[in-house]
Amino acid sequence: MHARVIVLAGPSGSGKSRLAERLDLPVLRLDDYYKDGSDPTLPRIVEGANAGLADWDHPDSWLCDDAVASLVAICRGGAGDVPVYDIAHDGRTGWQRLDLHGAAYVVAEGIFAQEVVPHLEEEGLLAAAYCVRQPAVVTFWRRLVRDLREHRKPPVVLVRRGLALMRAQREVVAHAVSLGCRPVSPDEAAAGVGALVAGRA
Repeated sequence: MHARVIVLAGPSGSGKSRLAERLDLPVLRLDDYYKDGSDPTLPRIVEGANAGLADWDHPDSWLCDDAVASLVAICRGGAGDVPVYDIAHDGRTGWQRLDLHGAAYVVAEGIFAQEVVPHLEEEGLLAAAYCVRQPAVVTFWRRLVRDLREHRKPPVVLVRRGLALMRAQREVVAHAVSLGCRPVSPDEAAAGVGALVAGRA
């Protein structure tokens, strides 16, 4: 029997990765499917203080087809090689093996996770899709602390990006819902996944 996918979408800083770690299931980090920083097809910010910089919040900065292909192969074959993306190196640094070890579900989480939902539905591999959300001020602060800790960008760029994402959070959630995700808190998502796994067992 094929494994199926539990999708965790949501604004950056909403707690998707932390939630995925709580679920005790295999996890595919969809952010590892970002394009390399040298890719000429990267979209650019066209206005504002960050004009000219790569727009990492635009879905065209991400390889949706590659992510979907990996999920299909892993669900149907039980394992697969997936990329490792290093923000400090601005690109992929290698590959690693994701093995489900017989698990009936795999969690797919990332900033563009909602984009895979319609494709997984077509393949018959979608188990559930959640949009994890928290108050915009909470996601702004958590995102800023994380990005500063990981030295992702200069602090002024991170603050400007964070403010822009905070203003856009409602639209991000609405877009995920339009693609089939259910808006929930992290605890609500954890409870839903727990019920799903228990029912399957």
